[in-house]
Amino acid sequence: MTQDKDSPSIGLEGVQQWTQLMAQAQEMMLGFAARQVDQMQEHVGTFPALHALWPNAGDLTDPGKLAKAQAELWTQGLSIWEKMLSGSADERKAIEARADRDRRFSAAQWKAHPLFDLLRQSYLLICDRMLGSVDAAEGLDPKQKEQLRFATQAFLDAMSPSNFPLTNPEVLERAVETKGESLLTGLTHMLRDIEKGQLTHTAEDAFELGRNIAVTPGKVVKRTPLYELIQYSPSTEQVFETPLVIFPPWINRFYILDLNPQKSFIRWAVEQGLTVFVVSWKSADESLAGVTMDDYVLQGQVDAIDTVRDLLGVPAAHTIGYCVAGTTLAATLAYLEATGEADKVASATFFTAQVDFSDAGDLSLFVTDEQLGMIEALSAEKGVMDGRYMAATFNMLRGRDLVWNYVTANYLKGEDYPPFDLLHWNGDTTNLPAKWHQAYLRDLYRDNKLVQPGALEVAGVPIDLSRVKTPTYIQAGREDHIAPAKSVWKITHHFNGPLRFVLAGSGHIAGVVNPPEAQKYQYWTNDDAVETLDDFIAGAAKTKGSWWPDWLAWIGTRSGKKIPAAKARIPGKGKLKALEDAPGTYVRTP
Repeated sequence: MTQDKDSPSIGLEGVQQWTQLMAQAQEMMLGFAARQVDQMQEHVGTFPALHALWPNAGDLTDPGKLAKAQAELWTQGLSIWEKMLSGSADERKAIEARADRDRRFSAAQWKAHPLFDLLRQSYLLICDRMLGSVDAAEGLDPKQKEQLRFATQAFLDAMSPSNFPLTNPEVLERAVETKGESLLTGLTHMLRDIEKGQLTHTAEDAFELGRNIAVTPGKVVKRTPLYELIQYSPSTEQVFETPLVIFPPWINRFYILDLNPQKSFIRWAVEQGLTVFVVSWKSADESLAGVTMDDYVLQGQVDAIDTVRDLLGVPAAHTIGYCVAGTTLAATLAYLEATGEADKVASATFFTAQVDFSDAGDLSLFVTDEQLGMIEALSAEKGVMDGRYMAATFNMLRGRDLVWNYVTANYLKGEDYPPFDLLHWNGDTTNLPAKWHQAYLRDLYRDNKLVQPGALEVAGVPIDLSRVKTPTYIQAGREDHIAPAKSVWKITHHFNGPLRFVLAGSGHIAGVVNPPEAQKYQYWTNDDAVETLDDFIAGAAKTKGSWWPDWLAWIGTRSGKKIPAAKARIPGKGKLKALEDAPGTYVRTP
């Protein structure tokens, strides 16, 4: 065997290094396997049998079935390769152009060798064929076809040649450059993530609450078993008379609205002269296993609104509900309307929130009887849904960007994790009360009861969204994959008070967290009475930059006069004494 003169010489030293690396890798794998076996023995009987959750799991352990499946896959794959090689020049050029635009295959290494170039192009052609087959399938209702298409796309994303070391030229090149160290580093990353049960997206020690994230000055002025109430310190000499209470989603930490001084909606609102309060929900433990929507409405939102009103001596407060907290805010408004207390809320703002789930997007594909049964089984022991499952679900909605991109970079290439505050927040999961979580999926996502008058009750009081007359500002993200804009738009069909709908550029997070100074994205407004989102867009005026100033102008006219920022407007100087500095204790509770 001869060696090319341009090939790198491995030599004895190189062989020894590779041998040591493989020995270390083997030791790591064996240690990890031993720990996993110990954990499985400790928890035996806790989870349902694998076959109950995945009926076809046995195929993976049956050599005959697995060999047959592999043979069928290779037969189909070779057939598609043959068609591709014999296809028209225009078709080949179109596929090659797509491959160049696809971030997974845009690196020069994919074109440098004909084999990898053919591999990426044939993969994209296979994707087209498989997704086309789903679209052409007959005998399926629209929901079944959506589920099949989502599952097919997820499978195709997972099977991309960029996700495997031997079919990714970038991975191979880096392994050679680092003499295998990148593979060992990647293996370390992978085993650590498997042990903690969660994919890592960013450097874990780069951020610290109260040091470089969630740093807007304020105090915790109330703590209940369900939430902490944070009051932020005024930064202006005068403030609007009507305060603002923000309800973030309890499926995430509140500091998405206070990531850093440049991105913080909370800090910005304080600087505009608003007295800002934020509810920091407690991550669920066994003490909250029995919590239901009634608790989040009465002991959460209504209690916080009443607390702020009493503390400041004002008749009403503005409210913001983000995502699921917005969904619950709609129920709160309907409950207050039914009990004759609607005047406690001066206005309601909804950030990417849904009330009508008839067109709720890809998340609704996870709400089947089988999925609900699995969720119930996973949380049966403690009555708490582990937040890591929710995080994995949301990541799957954008699997190519939030899963496989990091598998390639951090597992296969062994790259270091970059510091990124948004992804730090995304990985800071919270647990959910299982009883409430199951009811939310069943009653809202599956059965869409919130928009059915009287179908749901709060503390025995039937609620009806059509009776809500509270002034409402509705923000949706045009590219939102969690709360699609068309679904958020449906709020306009159910409330009967004055409404302003704003469509923001970008998605569920960046569409909300978009400070004016950044001069990013755009938003659309339309003052005409229209029935559909398409009609809204067709007649909308486009404004460059952040929608925050538009919201401020809207809420400013409803906030009363300016008063001195003194006495109870300063955290701890009123009836409620300061318990501790913001961001508090609950945001740090696992």
